[in-house]
Amino acid sequence: MKRRIKFLTFAIFITMLVPAASMAQRRVVVRRPVLARHPIVRRPLVFHPGHPLRRRLPADVVVRAARRTVVVNRPLVFLPAVTWTRTVVPLPARDRLVWQDSETISRDEEWVDTNFGIDASGDALFLDIDGKAKLNFAEVTFENGEVQVVDFNEKTHDTGVYKLLDFADGRHVATVRILAKSESDDTKLSVYLSK
Repeated sequence: MKRRIKFLTFAIFITMLVPAASMAQRRVVVRRPVLARHPIVRRPLVFHPGHPLRRRLPADVVVRAARRTVVVNRPLVFLPAVTWTRTVVPLPARDRLVWQDSETISRDEEWVDTNFGIDASGDALFLDIDGKAKLNFAEVTFENGEVQVVDFNEKTHDTGVYKLLDFADGRHVATVRILAKSESDDTKLSVYLSK
C-alpha cells in the first residue's frame, strides 16, 4: 500500500510538472499593425517673398521637415532662378563627399516638399534619384542668406546621379529644399555635398 501511495504521489507530481514546463517554453507572438512611415498630411506650399518662380505651382503638398534644423539668421535674398540642365554624372569619390542624406517619397503622396538641413561647406551639390521622379524646383539656401532656386520645369527624371548645382567658389550651404513627385511606387532622393 505504501508503494502505491508513493507511486500515485510521484505520478501526480510529474503530471503537475509537465504542464508547467510546457507553459514555460510556450512563446506568444504579438502582431501589431505596421504604421505608415510618414502620415500623409497635405499643407499649403509656402514661399518667401521674392521667390523667382512665377508659374502655377501645386497648392497643397506633403511637407517633410528636415531631420536637422538649420537656422539662417539673415534675411533671405533670392538670386535669379537657374534652369536645370539634366546631365548624368558620376558621383565624386567618397573622400570628397562632405555631407549626404536621403528621403524616400511614394507615389500616393503626390507632391512632397522635402528639406535637407546641411550646414556644411563645399563646392557642388549632387542629386541621386533611385526610381522615377517628377521634379519641380530646388531651393539652395546659403549661410549668408542668399537662395539659389534651381528650376526643373516639372520634368520627369529617371534613376541616376545628376549635378544639382555647382558653386566652385566654395560656399556654406545651410539647407536644400526639393519639391518632387514620385512617378514609381517609391523613389529615393539622395543629396550629396562635395568639396
